[in-house]
Amino acid sequence: MKKHLLLLSVCLCSYFSFSQSVSKTSGNPVFPGWYADPEGIIFGNRFWIYPTYSAPYNQQVHMDAFSSKDLVTWTKHSNILDTASIKWAKRAMWAPSIIEKDKKYYLFFGANDIQSDQEKGGIGVAVSDKPEGPFKDYLGKPLIDKFHNKAQPIDQFVFKDKDGQYYLFYGGWRHCNVAKLKDDFTGFIPFEDGTIFHEITPENYVEGPFMFIRNGKYYFMWSEGGWTGPDYSVAYAIADSPFGPFERVGKILQQDPKVATGAGHHSIIQIPGKDQWYIVYHRRPLTETDGNHRETCVDVMTFDQKGLINPVKITREGVKPVSLK
Repeated sequence: MKKHLLLLSVCLCSYFSFSQSVSKTSGNPVFPGWYADPEGIIFGNRFWIYPTYSAPYNQQVHMDAFSSKDLVTWTKHSNILDTASIKWAKRAMWAPSIIEKDKKYYLFFGANDIQSDQEKGGIGVAVSDKPEGPFKDYLGKPLIDKFHNKAQPIDQFVFKDKDGQYYLFYGGWRHCNVAKLKDDFTGFIPFEDGTIFHEITPENYVEGPFMFIRNGKYYFMWSEGGWTGPDYSVAYAIADSPFGPFERVGKILQQDPKVATGAGHHSIIQIPGKDQWYIVYHRRPLTETDGNHRETCVDVMTFDQKGLINPVKITREGVKPVSLK
């Protein structure tokens, strides 16, 4: 009898352990603290998120990063970049975008929230030998420090096209530009018409551009609404070229009054070799009214049979573990 009870006990423990492992999710937010504008990316066998430290502009003088082996358990890497290493940056360091090239990691960021061409600041580049930093100033000055086509130089996203060419998408104040990056990221290559910055602003664009390729199509995404309000959201367009034209399809990420508000400024992670996608974004808890009280979340993103993005359901549960091989 005792042997049977012991066997039953072992089976039950195994069952509950298995059930817990199967049902385990990341929860949202995926890590504690006020963080926004997250860029999610995969380096090697780890997931990484590079967010803005969400605080008043004069306190936004550093950046942290987070890494995970499974999208569920995250490790914080503190102070990977700060104004001590970027001498021209004084405040409002935000919206990082990172790319790996030739075993170096290039972190593009906005700083100082300039309001005119007479102010010092804009989009900068930092470099490191490791994804966790520390990052050092790459150029010693901003990469873009002026308004072109009325686009505020913020919210940069680095995109590698199928042919290996790197582009920089960026822009606030309801204008978005694309520019062709030099191979060493020290500047830009003019387009065939001699210009450097092409405006590609779609309908309702406000800020936060992002692009990815699926089945040969270019999906261009952006944030709409005001970042401090509940109407902050994400919309997208599909084109055959990274230059568009981008005709707005509709919103795919927005608030759920039962879960959180202000869901926006996102990025996308694809599991290599699979049609498995995740959206990384920030949102504001229902209990918070402070504009800077934003948290980073991850949810599943799917497509319909026509290749359109299904509306994302924002959750408190987050996502299940995913392993990278």
